[in-house]
Amino acid sequence: MESKHVNQQIAAMRRSFFDEEVLDEKFSQLEQLEGKDNPNFVEEVFTMYFKDSTAFLETIEEAMKTIPIDSIIVDNILHQLKGSSASVGANKVLKEVNKITRQVLGKGNLEGTKASILKLRKEYDSFKAKLEPYFQLKQANSVAQVK
Repeated sequence: MESKHVNQQIAAMRRSFFDEEVLDEKFSQLEQLEGKDNPNFVEEVFTMYFKDSTAFLETIEEAMKTIPIDSIIVDNILHQLKGSSASVGANKVLKEVNKITRQVLGKGNLEGTKASILKLRKEYDSFKAKLEPYFQLKQANSVAQVK
C-alpha cells in the first residue's frame, strides 16, 4: 500500500512539472532512455546538469562583477547554459536564458542584464528545488521495491 501511495506522489509531482511548464518534452525523451540496465539515467543526467549549470551561473555572476563586464564571456556561458537546459527540458530556465541573450545582453543594458541574471538564478534555484526531491523520492521508492 505504501508503494502505491509513493508511486502516486511521484506521478503527481511529475505531472505538476509539465502543468507548470517547468519541464518540456525533452524530459520525457530522457525518461524513455531509462531501462533495467540503467534505471537512474535521468537522475544521473540531472546530477551532471545541476553541477554544470551551477558552475555556469557562478561564473556569470563573477563576470558581472568585473569592470568592464566581459560580455563575450557572459554570452558564451549563457549559450552553454542554454544548450544544457534545452537538452534536459529545463523549460523555464531556458526561457530566462533566452530573454537575457535576446532582450538584455545584446542591447548593452548593464543594469537590465544584472537584474535578468538575478531572475535567472532565482528560476534556476526554484527548478533545482523542485526536481531534487522528485529524484530523491524516486530513488527511495526504487530501493524500497528492491527490498
